[in-house]
Amino acid sequence: SNPLLPLPVLQAAHCQMIKELSACLLGQNLRVDCRYENKTNNPLTYEFSITKDNRKHVIHSTISVSENIYRSRANVTMQKNLVCLHLQSFTTSDEGVYMCELKATNDYTTNQIRNITVIKDKLEKCAGFSLLIQNTSWLLLLLLSLPLLQAVDFVSL
Repeated sequence: SNPLLPLPVLQAAHCQMIKELSACLLGQNLRVDCRYENKTNNPLTYEFSITKDNRKHVIHSTISVSENIYRSRANVTMQKNLVCLHLQSFTTSDEGVYMCELKATNDYTTNQIRNITVIKDKLEKCAGFSLLIQNTSWLLLLLLSLPLLQAVDFVSL
């Protein structure tokens, strides 16, 4: 048989469920976005955890039990292709390696895991703009009003 059959590649392609893990600051809160590709309509289970001082702490999870210190401060929202962790009152003591783990029910692939190192000083602010940008009429309005704003500015000189 041909040893160059692309079978392993197909399996790997199926495995690539988590596409991107990113973190940003929204006011005093940390937001961790775990973007994934939906390969199945099966229910999705998730786990967000942090590793610091070589210990793993579960922040929010449907897979295992989250730790008390995080439970009251954390919540998770789910949208299409996005599982989003919100951690309130983020401080330097919450710095560490954050992990997003996803598993689709009855999916034969193993759990999907992605890591991101979160350091407070290096975090960017979340773009609160992103929802508005999707609204094209709003964007059009903004672009149309730019020359107007410049004209007003010119008059005030």
